[in-house]
Amino acid sequence: MINFWDGKRVLVTGGAGFLGTNVVKQISLRGAPDFIKTPRSKFCDLRRWDECKHAVKDCDIIIHLAAKVGGIGYNQNNPGQLFYDNAVMGIQIIEAARQEDVDKVVVVGTICAYPKFTPTPFKEEDLWNGYPEETNAPYGLAKKMLLVQAQAYRKQYGMNIIYLLPVNLYGIGDNFNPEESHVIPALIKKFIDAKNNNYPFVVLWGSGTATREFVYVEDAANGIILATERYNKPDPINLGSGNEISILNLAKIIQNITGYDGEIIWDTQQPDGQPCRRLDISKAEKEFGFIARTPFQKGLELTIEWYLK
Repeated sequence: MINFWDGKRVLVTGGAGFLGTNVVKQISLRGAPDFIKTPRSKFCDLRRWDECKHAVKDCDIIIHLAAKVGGIGYNQNNPGQLFYDNAVMGIQIIEAARQEDVDKVVVVGTICAYPKFTPTPFKEEDLWNGYPEETNAPYGLAKKMLLVQAQAYRKQYGMNIIYLLPVNLYGIGDNFNPEESHVIPALIKKFIDAKNNNYPFVVLWGSGTATREFVYVEDAANGIILATERYNKPDPINLGSGNEISILNLAKIIQNITGYDGEIIWDTQQPDGQPCRRLDISKAEKEFGFIARTPFQKGLELTIEWYLK
């Protein structure tokens, strides 16, 4: 599929971000696009219609990654902003792409769109069987509406829009800002700070019993590229590793890699978030040959090594 990218004019919204930089890198390695636009948010506000129109102009392919995101605490404190920003950016990008007659649009959604008590492994058919977990429901529902729009535009206008559901990402280049970070960078920072300052214990949110699935960012980027090249159907597709781990065991692994020998205290007054997360990833392999290749321990070691540097 290398020739797929030859001569293409590509827009990657969020292309300067954690996932976006990996997507752009893989596009550049796989072909010879005419150009790859990666507008920065400080110069291109996708909440503004005129700036969306300008961004999509003359593009053949759009990969929409731009999003306002954060961990449980950030979601609790900013539900309105997370809903508005994510809904408006996505809705306007898709509509601008329709008006510009873009050949293909790839919308990257979120695992947070799934119902709170989805049976594991999460199957794409379960996406509408309940309300999302409350702490991140505004974000999850905003992104979920883009699937509705994508399918509606495909039906009415014949647009080629696909929708992907990546599980929690981690890896080199992640966001370690404690006000915004997700669980893996948050834990890495806590343990390293505790070790450097000789703290006798660290306090972690929740009970540790909740489970999560993680996929290394380079693997997720590869999945997005494969789907862009090979997948053209209306049904949403999960992207993940298929491996589930409790937050308790995750914390122990990161504690061991970082070399912190203090105590872990669980603050059970704080929320766990969704009780369980593990995806059924069989469709991604069947439809476009995606399999996550990075072993979890290796991915964590690479991430921690990068952060320490």
